[in-house]
Amino acid sequence: MIVVHHLNNSRSQRVLWLLEELGLEYEIKRYQRDAKSMLAPPELRKVHPLGKSPVVTDGDLTLAESGAIVEYLVERYGKGRFVPAPGTPDSLRYRYWMHYAEGSLMPPLLLKLAFNRVETAPMPFFARPVARAIAQGAKRSFIDPQIATHLGYVEAELGKAEWFAGKEISAADIQMSFPLEAAAARSGLDKQKYPRMAAFLERIHARPAYKRALERGGAYDLLS
Repeated sequence: MIVVHHLNNSRSQRVLWLLEELGLEYEIKRYQRDAKSMLAPPELRKVHPLGKSPVVTDGDLTLAESGAIVEYLVERYGKGRFVPAPGTPDSLRYRYWMHYAEGSLMPPLLLKLAFNRVETAPMPFFARPVARAIAQGAKRSFIDPQIATHLGYVEAELGKAEWFAGKEISAADIQMSFPLEAAAARSGLDKQKYPRMAAFLERIHARPAYKRALERGGAYDLLS
């Protein structure tokens, strides 16, 4: 039995979505973030030394990293689904977006989240103006321009095909779902400025498997 060690409001939600798309049976073990730090609980370290989610166990196998988990699931259980045919241009695009999601798009989004927290973190009153000025300066001069560059790039790339790796949905779309949902939650996705990304999110949210994953996974604040 596949077991998903599922942390609320995390990348593990897209693993649940993929499992629903593949029609696989699985069990969920739930973990809650610390309300103040938003970090994963220490119990996750009993499953994997890094103590982060997602982690999947499948028999004797314990596998972390959402990209590795997604690739493992489609390779072992996909039966050719959700992966473009080998040797095709779509296959190369598939590989690219599988890595781009976490390697390029997520870092500036995580930086924005971190600096947003710096602005609101409890601190002595005399330090607050300095911390806020540093955080706002970092966002204005580097983080927000980086995010805008990436979002403009992704928007243009979605003009080449309906899905990231061609005409059919693939695991690359599932991998890209989390950073785009994070971008919508943390930076906003103006439908007039980014109509293709907004349409992409509407398409995936309408899929029955996505809805089933939400029902099983529970509250997912990235959608609020």
